[in-house]
Amino acid sequence: MRGVIDERRRAGEGAGHFLLLGSANRILLNQSSESLAGRVAYMDMGPIDADEARSAGLDDLNQLWVRGGFPESLTAPNDTESFRRRLDLIRTYVERDLPFMVPRMPSATINRLWTMLAHGQGGLFNASGLAGSLSISAPTVANYIDILCDLGLVRRLNPWFANVGKRLVKAPRLYVRDSGLLHALLRLEKLDDILSHPVAGTSWEGMVIENIIGAVGDRYDAHFYRTANGAEIDLILVSGGVPEVAIEVKRSTAPSVERGFHLACDDLEIEKRWLIYPGEMAYPKPHGITAMPLVQALEQLVAGTSKPS
Repeated sequence: MRGVIDERRRAGEGAGHFLLLGSANRILLNQSSESLAGRVAYMDMGPIDADEARSAGLDDLNQLWVRGGFPESLTAPNDTESFRRRLDLIRTYVERDLPFMVPRMPSATINRLWTMLAHGQGGLFNASGLAGSLSISAPTVANYIDILCDLGLVRRLNPWFANVGKRLVKAPRLYVRDSGLLHALLRLEKLDDILSHPVAGTSWEGMVIENIIGAVGDRYDAHFYRTANGAEIDLILVSGGVPEVAIEVKRSTAPSVERGFHLACDDLEIEKRWLIYPGEMAYPKPHGITAMPLVQALEQLVAGTSKPS
């Protein structure tokens, strides 16, 4: 393949010769003797997002939230069938894929760890606490988390550090990336099950964060911000080392922003402040905040602008 690519490049055909689709199988990647360095571009493909779902005619954002973005789950004839397919997917990952990729990883331990992360969705990473519950060492937990992140199953959202003269939280936050898998891990089948569960708010937050990170691609770095005295921002979009957009996520049709968000935005001198909520209309709020639906935020980010319309 390298020879064919080089020959065509010399002939002036610079791109678009091959589309290679594959999993993040570490063993297979390590066995490859040719990296195609300088000849290949990479694209990370996550599950279906809100903008893609709407383009395909699915306007019910709750369906995407409940079922997640894996195609067979999202397009299942009903919630029960979708739930069954996600349970099968989790079982395949735990019993076959992960032990094959990492032979020394016990399937029962990784299943418990993945479920614990689901219960603590969006929580700060505490290796010692997880290690104690799993009866393994903290370095082993950290290694397992690294693997789940590498495989696209878990999102590690790192904190943003700034010289603001305040004590900052330094531990990353961990999210199960696909909301459908999160709900399956917690045995939450339908929308009512999720809304009555304590994870509802952080589940919605995780889905919004995944959609936004997928929309901005390499144009922004994504972080959260939190100080010891309670100043906090769910998601910060950073460009060139400068925080440009502060995003708060609320699962409420009448959302309000806490004082800590204002303090954090003032700390970082961020002017563009968005509040993502599950409504249908964008509208201004006090202190320069714009409340808007997720799909509208994605449209503006994809268009390369962070100025609310």
